[in-house]
Amino acid sequence: MFTTNKSYIMKNLILILSLITAFVLHSCIQTTTSETTSSDPKKVQTRIGELEFSHAFEHGYPTDETVKKLYDEMDFQRACQAYLWGLPIVSLAEWKYQNETVFGAKDCDLVSQTSYKDKLGILTANVTTPYVFALTDLTKTGPLVLELQPGLSAGGICDLWQLNITDVGAMGPDQCKGGKYLILPPGNEMEDVEGYFMVRMSSNNMGVGLRVVDPNKENAIAWIKSLQLYPYAERNNSPKTRVIEANGKEWSHVQPRGMAYWERLSDAINNEVVKEHDRVMMAMLKYLGIEKGKEFNPDERQIKILKEAALVGEAMAKANVFEKRLEGAYYRPDTHWKYVTLWDVTHETEFYHQLDELAAYTYEAIGTNVAMATKIPGFGQAYVGAYKDSEGKWLDGSNNYKLHIPPNPPAKQFWSLTLYDVDTRCIIRNEQQIADRSSRMDLLTNEDGSVDLYFGPTAPEGKEKNWIPTVPNQGFFAYLRLYAPLEPYFERTWALPDIEKVN
Repeated sequence: MFTTNKSYIMKNLILILSLITAFVLHSCIQTTTSETTSSDPKKVQTRIGELEFSHAFEHGYPTDETVKKLYDEMDFQRACQAYLWGLPIVSLAEWKYQNETVFGAKDCDLVSQTSYKDKLGILTANVTTPYVFALTDLTKTGPLVLELQPGLSAGGICDLWQLNITDVGAMGPDQCKGGKYLILPPGNEMEDVEGYFMVRMSSNNMGVGLRVVDPNKENAIAWIKSLQLYPYAERNNSPKTRVIEANGKEWSHVQPRGMAYWERLSDAINNEVVKEHDRVMMAMLKYLGIEKGKEFNPDERQIKILKEAALVGEAMAKANVFEKRLEGAYYRPDTHWKYVTLWDVTHETEFYHQLDELAAYTYEAIGTNVAMATKIPGFGQAYVGAYKDSEGKWLDGSNNYKLHIPPNPPAKQFWSLTLYDVDTRCIIRNEQQIADRSSRMDLLTNEDGSVDLYFGPTAPEGKEKNWIPTVPNQGFFAYLRLYAPLEPYFERTWALPDIEKVN
């Protein structure tokens, strides 16, 4: 009896287990089939918002709404990076536009800026030395001659991307002894011509930028007026070069904001050769309405994206400049002073084209050449910038500050300290028209030869000679320039203190 009951129980138990197994398998098949065939979209949260996909969650097809969102985001991200990439060319293209429209300059004309007012439109200009610039379209002039008389100068010839093709002056082949530069357009295969320093350009448009370092201002201006820039074809009967004085006119080559930025970029691209390292970026620009050989005529969607990207791109540029994360940015580990010229003169490294380095520099400054990134003691210029005070807070024009410049600044020629407005990155605008103090001035000095400089809305009593006025409620930053820097700068043994907030 017990044996029979046991056998009966086992049979029923097996039957029950079989039914359970069949039910589970059926449920699994139904669930899998439901997930596979369901057309209900599946949602996933991302940093750009909610994305919806059909079928197999995020591995399925994106919905129509998600496709639109993804393309808008793709184009926005590309536009932000294009903003950073375009900063060098937009800066010089805007300068050329300003030369033509404000000063009436043509391709072989020079424009000189010598006064405080003249330089208000230049990114981080120095106020101490006179400037002279020319921006020329070689497709209109053909090969061009730049002729110099002997004189103390520094500068260079660059392409529209601010790539230095050659230095001119102290660190150029003329070495301030005078001479002639023969500048050839891209693709011109003319053989070297005796008696000329040959310059082979990589862009159709080129810039000549020179600063005159002769301490005698009259000599400096006379040297500028002696410059000659003319087509090589007219070398036997060259016309007198026109030197246009800025005369305090309102102008600015600062990269324009909003849609004007993209308009200038599109114009520049259409007038230039495309460099090999920029071909990927050119592909990204295509769907933003910027394409070589085509008129810039963005649609409503593109305009919305480009306007926002100009705003966000500039914010990225500010972070990239004022809070540099570039390797080796700090002059010394015990200071907030940072190197300004962190680019290679070729704009290249072993494995990449310098994007962030150029974006940082060309957002706040203009022009790259060997002299500005000198590694040779006693030659060129050195630049360090301060954006924060000793407590790590942004410099504010409402506050009063003191900067102690220790004895024996490592400069063979002279040093200068200049303040700039954060918004424009140009020299600070104040009623007194004072933006710098330098060792060429009659400054108050301490017994040990050190100098204390003061920045603030009002001058400390008795310290007016050493004071630079700031504007309340406006951010500012400072550049210290060393002309012909010496070993203590390169070795970083000369300790430059931070700017200190004072009562």
